[in-house]
Amino acid sequence: MERVSETQTPPKTLQYRIDGPDDAPVLILGPSLGTTWHMWDRQIAELSRRWRVFRFDLPGHGGAPAHPATAVAELADRLLATLDELGIQRFGYAGCSIGGAIGIELALRQPQRVASLALVAASPRFGTADEFRQRGVIVRTNGLDPMARTAPERWFTQGFASAQPAIVEWAVQMVRTTDPGCYIAACEALAAFDVRGELGLVGVPTLVLVGSEDQVTGPAEARTLVAGIPDARLALVPGASHLAPVEQPAAVTDLLERHFSTAWQDTLSAIPAPPVAPAISAPVAPVAEIAAASPEQPQAVRTGRPDPYIAGMKVRREVLGDAHVDRATAEADDFTGDFQELITRYAWGEVWTREGLDRRTRSVVTLTALVAGGHLDELAFHTRAALRNGLTPAEIREVLIHAAVYCGVPAANSAFKVAQAVIQQETTPEA
Repeated sequence: MERVSETQTPPKTLQYRIDGPDDAPVLILGPSLGTTWHMWDRQIAELSRRWRVFRFDLPGHGGAPAHPATAVAELADRLLATLDELGIQRFGYAGCSIGGAIGIELALRQPQRVASLALVAASPRFGTADEFRQRGVIVRTNGLDPMARTAPERWFTQGFASAQPAIVEWAVQMVRTTDPGCYIAACEALAAFDVRGELGLVGVPTLVLVGSEDQVTGPAEARTLVAGIPDARLALVPGASHLAPVEQPAAVTDLLERHFSTAWQDTLSAIPAPPVAPAISAPVAPVAEIAAASPEQPQAVRTGRPDPYIAGMKVRREVLGDAHVDRATAEADDFTGDFQELITRYAWGEVWTREGLDRRTRSVVTLTALVAGGHLDELAFHTRAALRNGLTPAEIREVLIHAAVYCGVPAANSAFKVAQAVIQQETTPEA
């Protein structure tokens, strides 16, 4: 049986495709950022013999309606809403990259629905928040072409890319046809995703599958997952990079068949395992203690309401970036420490968290105020923050032109030099 839901997808659900028998257990396959459900095409012939295979597209990917989702939890909610409409309650789940993040989210929030889990090229934290927000800035400024051009080197080994130019071109076109706003939103979702402190709560049998040559989320990240998830096993796929299901389809299919046939005993016990299956490692010992990163927090102010320092630090990091905040806090000493606490608690925790203005508007106000005051050092990192908050270089230019009238041409002239340098640095794709 084959069923496809495409253009009429409501905003709170996902575009999907179903292959396999109606009465078979459901196996969900989740895609990587910039790909479509077609990244799993080479697994379908085998998997759909035993499972009712459900694939979905991320918002704005593969022609899906462009309803951006800026959090992994929101993507998980949309997937659950789609499954609820179809009457699907319990399922196995395999996801690649951001698809793996969705799987972890499901296992943490809805463990009774997830029978078994496979995480492909996944991580409890994908790089750094700064990296993904920077990617969003580049896409907002240049479109998706820079991401499309660099996709082959991120996704495939050099040998595969050279031998399979048609597949490489197909992958590039998947990225180029993605909605930029939805891609940026997915970058925001990955920037905010961090479950390092919650891995011990994943209570379902888990296969962690990674390509041996993956330079994006490679074996180190895979071992972190295995070390943190109580019932997890590691499978290393030789000769594969980030999109292992595309590059080594037979090996990945065999691993998935073996895992879901043996780890999902309550509903699949009658299904025999494949006669020949790749070896999967036993659970590995933790390689290091894993703890959620959190800045040191000063003593809470007893005001009868939540201390704004915590919310302020969160917003400050989201707007200015981890690197900037880490540098500022690391440089704080007995003389400047109280000041750093003050701006975190009051500027960021009291003002930037207010609901009356969105962050884009607050960036406009801040840029104008800094031009008026001639605070060029602050203008530099708030120009960077404005790009992260969604302003385009053209919009920043208009803010500075407007400020020239009300703050003075000399002040705006200096501001243009600072902003131009920052914008060039932030929006120029890597060669």
